Amino acid sequence: MKHYIQITAGRGPVECARAVTLVARELLKAIPNLELTDSEPHNQVDGCFMSMTFTTAEPIPLSIVNDWQGTILWRSTKNPYRPGHKRSNWFVGINFFDEVELPHIDESEITYETCRSGGKGGQNVNKVETAVRATHTPTGLSVKCSDERSQSQNKTLARERLLLKFHKQNDKAVADSQTRQWSNHDSLERGNPVKKFSGPL
Repeated sequence: MKHYIQITAGRGPVECARAVTLVARELLKAIPNLELTDSEPHNQVDGCFMSMTFTTAEPIPLSIVNDWQGTILWRSTKNPYRPGHKRSNWFVGINFFDEVELPHIDESEITYETCRSGGKGGQNVNKVETAVRATHTPTGLSVKCSDERSQSQNKTLARERLLLKFHKQNDKAVADSQTRQWSNHDSLERGNPVKKFSGPL
């Protein structure tokens, strides 16, 4: 069984998106065997992510889950995005969950399309349709995967990422609630952080 850890900025500003990247680095120190399986980059600033999802096949100790799950505070000592901004406390959320199933979705409702990967990778990548797009027909949710050179491997990854997308959608109400809390308050009360870090953004 795979285990997932999602770090999210909610709908926070670019500073929260940068904090996602920084908190991810700290998390990887605590759990070095994590692999990045999905991410949502900030649409304007490189090196910043609205969310990052990691996976591992190894069981995650309960002590780490208890230590990390919840709201994380990053107190910025330097803000290159808005140097004159007075606020220094930026919050992100971390959620642990196990492999996602499709309790209400039929496999027959998912369609797979192959396409050329494009980009770097040599002639084989450009000529052979190794990339796979998985679409849930009733909702229109879709993901594209071109990480691997094998079409079958990309199909497996595409299905996994589609499941993650469903998981994110199901948790949207909770995430929105947390985001409102983070946005409406400017004290530690906003997230009651389980862990705090300090450093430049």
